[in-house]
Amino acid sequence: MKETNKNSHINVGAAILMSLFVLLFFAFIGRFFYIEWTQAVSGSDGEKVDLMELGKDKWTRSKILEADRGTIFDRTGENALATDIPSFTLRAILDKEYEDHVEDIDKTAAALAPIIEMEESDVKEILSRDDPFQVEFGASGKDLSLTQKEEIEEMDLPGVGFIPTKTRLYPNEEFASHLLGFTNENDDGVQEGLLGLEKELNKYLVPQEGKETYQSDREGFRLPYGNENITPSKSGNDVYLTIDQKIQVLMENALNEAQEKFNPERMTAIVADPDTGKILAMGNRPTFDPNLRNVSNYTNMALTAFEPGSTMKIFTVASAIEEGVYNGDELFQSGQYSVPGGRVSDHNGGEGWGAISFDEGIRQSSNVAASILVKEKLGYEKYNDYLTKFGLDSKTGIDLPGESSSRITYGGELERITTGFGQGSTITPIQQIQAITAIANGGKMMKPYVIEKIVDPESNEVKLNHEPEVAGEPISKDTAKQTRELLRTVVTDGTGTPYNIEGYEIAGKTGTAQISQGSKGYMSGYGNNIFSFIGMAPADDPELVVYVAVDRPQLEYPELGSDPVSLIFNTVMKNSLQYLNIDPMEKKEETSEESSEKESGQVLTEVTGMNADEAKKELEAKGLSVTVLGDGEITGQSPRAGTKILDNERIILRAEGSAKMPDITGWSLADVMKLVELMNLKPNVMGAGYVTKQGINEGSNIKKDDYLVVELKSPSSEEEEPEQTEADEEAEPITD
Repeated sequence: MKETNKNSHINVGAAILMSLFVLLFFAFIGRFFYIEWTQAVSGSDGEKVDLMELGKDKWTRSKILEADRGTIFDRTGENALATDIPSFTLRAILDKEYEDHVEDIDKTAAALAPIIEMEESDVKEILSRDDPFQVEFGASGKDLSLTQKEEIEEMDLPGVGFIPTKTRLYPNEEFASHLLGFTNENDDGVQEGLLGLEKELNKYLVPQEGKETYQSDREGFRLPYGNENITPSKSGNDVYLTIDQKIQVLMENALNEAQEKFNPERMTAIVADPDTGKILAMGNRPTFDPNLRNVSNYTNMALTAFEPGSTMKIFTVASAIEEGVYNGDELFQSGQYSVPGGRVSDHNGGEGWGAISFDEGIRQSSNVAASILVKEKLGYEKYNDYLTKFGLDSKTGIDLPGESSSRITYGGELERITTGFGQGSTITPIQQIQAITAIANGGKMMKPYVIEKIVDPESNEVKLNHEPEVAGEPISKDTAKQTRELLRTVVTDGTGTPYNIEGYEIAGKTGTAQISQGSKGYMSGYGNNIFSFIGMAPADDPELVVYVAVDRPQLEYPELGSDPVSLIFNTVMKNSLQYLNIDPMEKKEETSEESSEKESGQVLTEVTGMNADEAKKELEAKGLSVTVLGDGEITGQSPRAGTKILDNERIILRAEGSAKMPDITGWSLADVMKLVELMNLKPNVMGAGYVTKQGINEGSNIKKDDYLVVELKSPSSEEEEPEQTEADEEAEPITD
């Protein structure tokens, strides 16, 4: 009986247990079919979780496909001026629960500090922080090169690693910096242009990142039959400039030399092709290295308006020639010119050069000459028309950011006149470049530009293409030729002699601009001016136009403003012409008339090695005027032996010992230049005709590289000037 009861209890328990298993089984099967049907479950927060999406997230991997920002090339397409290169950001893992973390802070800090150029204490402070899982090292730890990365990796420092990035590299460093500009990472980690062409062309240069998605196993290995989806990356467009790297380097080196010697407040220089308007080089000082972004001055002086000074006379005289009212042989009284509201004075203190021709007035940069052309020859309304025709009252529209507007001050009569010689009104260097292309290019004025084309590097599709554009034709071909011929004489016989490059015919015009202080008037003091020169070569058919301006160089008397300007201009122009294979001019063959003239003279004999007294006696016996510098044996002579000379020509002999300065009053310019050549002096010639004043006193010792300042006057300028009227005496003087 008891056995029967026991079995019955077992059967009941088994039945209950079986029932539970059956219920659980059906509950499981029901749940399984429910999940299979709905493909969703409830998460820990009660929210429904889509299992299909969860599975995709678990299996799917994705990575960003990076692309490069567009490269900026020079005009050859071979020299990259701005490009992306691989770089690395240093990072260190501090979390001790992570297998690979920084173990020895002191050792790691000591090893990293010298490579990333940080103080060891600063590195140690970063590595000692408590909270972060991982740290970086600020700007010092970014943009590391492959060499720096490999150097750190060789030390095998636990916890130290790298994040691959890209860096914008400017290989030439301080090179056309204001023109190129620079970039910086924005909040999304993308390089964004902040200055210059990098900013102006950002929409063309910026790349488009791609993305790749694929399915993998739990270890991250790609599944062979998993779904893949690739959105390709796209590099930014490449930009080709008109800038020529070699000419730009020539300019940068010349600017550096002038900066070191004269330390001016600022400088700018531009080289252009007058036939097309292409800008071949553009530089400024102060400058900066776009790799370091050490910018102290964001202004591109080439696009900044300031009073141009006497370079403005180019366009004044060209306007008068075009209107048929210019007679270069006509005489006028230089010195001072009374106008309503003031008096215009020539730049030599209003002394002038007497009654001289207008051609001579332009050669000597006479403010009075320019004033007469504006007021009496052209008239104010007609001259204003030419300011517009030459584009001097509006922006050029060059494809660079930051071009400022000119300001033509043309209200009162005095303001209109002073505009004619570059005072009162302000214009930009790039406006002068555009305007002078009309002089250099047969009357056709070419719009300046720096962007040649923009190209998709993958498809080679041209996104933007610039062609030369005529901005106007303010003058005729004949006027342009006549103006160039006049500007050539400025360089050979006028204020532009420091810019006369041997072997090349340079035509151009000097400028000395006063610096306005607003209500305080103009700055005073030696060297407190903007000195400039704009020139072209070869003069008969110009291939290059070069503009240089130097603001307030530190000059010591008798140094001149032309010294730093000519240093830059002559270096850049001569070397650029040679680089472009523009041959120096050949010596002209003599005509029969010129030959007979020479034959009427005599050939200078060799006297070097002779005693000074004997040499002088021998030459004077031949009817020559002889000046001996020094005592003893003759070591040099000018002209050189074998030169055909005229009767009574001055011969200068250099003997041993110290040389005393002779009295050169009454000497011609040719004789002065013989002295300069023989004694290695630096000439500064003012005026034309014969010497009336000399900077080195008679009897002073002559030293190599001394400045010889001489003032020349033609016989006509010696005449007594007419008395000034009372109105003249009361008028306020205006200087160049």
